[in-house]
Amino acid sequence: MIGLLKSLGVTLKRMLGKPVTVQYPQQHITLSKRNLGFPVLLWDDKINEPACTGCQVCMRYCPTECMTVTMKDNPLAKEGKSTRKKIVDVFDIKMERCILCGICVEVCNFDAILMSDYHEEGDISRGGLIAKREDLFRMGRDFQKRAGIVVGSASDKKEEEA
Repeated sequence: MIGLLKSLGVTLKRMLGKPVTVQYPQQHITLSKRNLGFPVLLWDDKINEPACTGCQVCMRYCPTECMTVTMKDNPLAKEGKSTRKKIVDVFDIKMERCILCGICVEVCNFDAILMSDYHEEGDISRGGLIAKREDLFRMGRDFQKRAGIVVGSASDKKEEEA
């Protein structure tokens, strides 16, 4: 009998208390700043080109093999405006396979990938879960502006060291 009264007390307490359910998508839960979202590509605004060279290191280290990366010759390098000989041509991430581990960020030699706060990029169709290069740059540039991240070119870093 005491157990029944205790359980009724718990039920009444929960019924009269503040609800914990969030009505998604009208309401959102504020996530911690340490929460990892999807990886994004960064853009070098100083020379107006991708920071990614398409070296494929991130693709080789990805445990789920969710990335496809290829590179091409950099047209700005031929004009003498950039020190990067190659830039990314194709960069696709299959978001349904990405486990948000951050290994791609750790192994990137050019600091061109960053884990963002994007986590609501879902889609109904399976093909809609593939983030193309343009999508990754769009999310990356937006995240760069909000977080105040400035990407400098390799030549700027050499000048700073001198």
